[in-house]
Amino acid sequence: MDTFPELLVIDEVSELTRIPVATLRYWRHQGTGPKAARLGGRLVYKKADVIGWVNQAFESAA
Repeated sequence: MDTFPELLVIDEVSELTRIPVATLRYWRHQGTGPKAARLGGRLVYKKADVIGWVNQAFESAA
């Protein structure tokens, strides 16, 4: 049985990463930033994808 991923709304991603909501929206428009999807009309992010995106930023900065 598949496990359901933990989902975050954009305000929670902003709080977790300390990146302003407006910046996250802009990056989504540009095709950068963590992956997001619309479910039931609401923009959501997989927490694992957000964490992976942050980790990747640190790996590429090294």
